[in-house]
Amino acid sequence: MGHVVVFAPAPVLTVTVEGQHGEPEIHIHAGGQGTWHARMLRALGVEVTMCSVIAGETGRLLRHLIDDEGIELLAVDGSAHNGAYIHDRRDGERVSIAEAGGDRITRHDLDELYGLTLKAGMDAGTVMLSGAVREDIVPATIYRRLASDLNTVGCQVIADLSGQRLSMALAGGLSVVKTAHDELEADGRAASTDVPELVRAMQQLTSEGASHAIVTRADEPTLLLSDGELSEVQMPTLEVVDTHGGGDSLTAGVAAAMADGADFQEAVTLGAAAGALNVTRHGLGSGTRETVHRLRELVSIRPLDSVGDE
Repeated sequence: MGHVVVFAPAPVLTVTVEGQHGEPEIHIHAGGQGTWHARMLRALGVEVTMCSVIAGETGRLLRHLIDDEGIELLAVDGSAHNGAYIHDRRDGERVSIAEAGGDRITRHDLDELYGLTLKAGMDAGTVMLSGAVREDIVPATIYRRLASDLNTVGCQVIADLSGQRLSMALAGGLSVVKTAHDELEADGRAASTDVPELVRAMQQLTSEGASHAIVTRADEPTLLLSDGELSEVQMPTLEVVDTHGGGDSLTAGVAAAMADGADFQEAVTLGAAAGALNVTRHGLGSGTRETVHRLRELVSIRPLDSVGDE
């Protein structure tokens, strides 16, 4: 069984109202991208360590919730508070009732978090770099520094980022970068979400420091670029309950497989299965190991000799 460290600087407390038999159900969980990564990794049977700053009333609840999921939490006791949100999903769509992004992480807390992540990464060998709800909660430069130092000490570094955080992580060097088609367009890396533009953007990602690039495209096949070869992931389309967290589950599946010694394409098949299962569920980053591995048998990767193959 592999071991993956998740750099999740600022988890958030999530409160979601669901409807069941005409009555409201209230669900309280730890959330945020890094938490969703860690949850899927744990579901896949991987040993997981989350490195985070935990603070305030929301932080006290988060400690218990994360621990209850069997995730090891290496936490810096912060001086402010973690974020939280309340969503209403009784009508099938997420409606935001209230959101608080949390406070910026102080320099002293950030130094402690950096040291925890570096040490844990050296012990595990595989590290995922996750984002945070607020863009300014940590300086983007920490992603470049962490990627560079983790590479120096021999770690596999996998990033699921966009914007300036993505640029910084690439500058430090990545084993795998995963992003989404609309994020590439929003970042100005692609002029549109047409395949030729996405391919050009993926080539840029690899030239900037990623060994392998993954671009998800909602309900269209995911694109891969590895060693200059372009391919797409074929996966049967399942009924969607909630698209949130599907890409995060894919990245977690890739990290789980690579931590266990799989090559890139083998890792992507597990990731694609994890992502496909997650969108059929209400819980973000959730699923069962057995179902993911069964779905993996249905995943195939098709080489694209040229953009015109799409």
